[in-house]
Amino acid sequence: MFNRTEAAALLTGEKLMEKHSDRSNQQQFSSAMQKIRAVLRGSDKDFLESLDENIAVLRDNRPDNEQQFPNRFLSDIQEGLANQKVLSVEYYSFYSDSTSRRDIEPIGIFHMHSSWHLIGWCRLRNDYRDFRADRIKSLHLSDQGFDKSKRITLQQYISKEYVSDPDQPSLIRVRIASEVARWLGQQKYYYGFVQEKVEAGHVEMDFLFHSLHYFSRWMLMLGKHATIVEPEDLKIIVRQQIAELGEHYS
Repeated sequence: MFNRTEAAALLTGEKLMEKHSDRSNQQQFSSAMQKIRAVLRGSDKDFLESLDENIAVLRDNRPDNEQQFPNRFLSDIQEGLANQKVLSVEYYSFYSDSTSRRDIEPIGIFHMHSSWHLIGWCRLRNDYRDFRADRIKSLHLSDQGFDKSKRITLQQYISKEYVSDPDQPSLIRVRIASEVARWLGQQKYYYGFVQEKVEAGHVEMDFLFHSLHYFSRWMLMLGKHATIVEPEDLKIIVRQQIAELGEHYS
């Protein structure tokens, strides 16, 4: 049996699930909450109902694209993680404005900037990749297994790609050419977009992000259409990555 404070904590979790999870997990959590409500004592049930209408979780104002991206695959992803099964997904990339079929060996999921991310070994690219769950157009949980011990852990991936202190994001300021900035859409929110100022020929944007190395890859993709204003450390990282690419292709 749950006491009223435990039930209230679960109610808060339900509110968060409604806004920060996909439809598959929302349905499962709502079903579990119905069972919890059914076994509560009368006074505790009344206490929970009185709280229900007085707790709210608001989402940001980014538009939803539910028809194009159904966002209902977290349960299948969790199944693939637990049973070490390959996920076959149809994934949309903002960078190339195209959809591709990927076979992924999942190593974990995490939530950041209002989005769930699937981390896995992409067999198409032969490397680890970060897939936003709300950019998956379709997903099939295959019967094909893989050996997870041959892959890095989610914690190892996060420690490699993100700084160790998540409470100290870096302030990043960049100038992006106007003809490119208007096509960024939701992509900028993925990198911690804060605000922007429209100027002649470009848009100056501010971001708060936890990993300069991760952010620098986006800058490379935007090429000469993006100019880093600050911090200086980000400029140094981009120069290093350009040098490494030059050496790789020389």
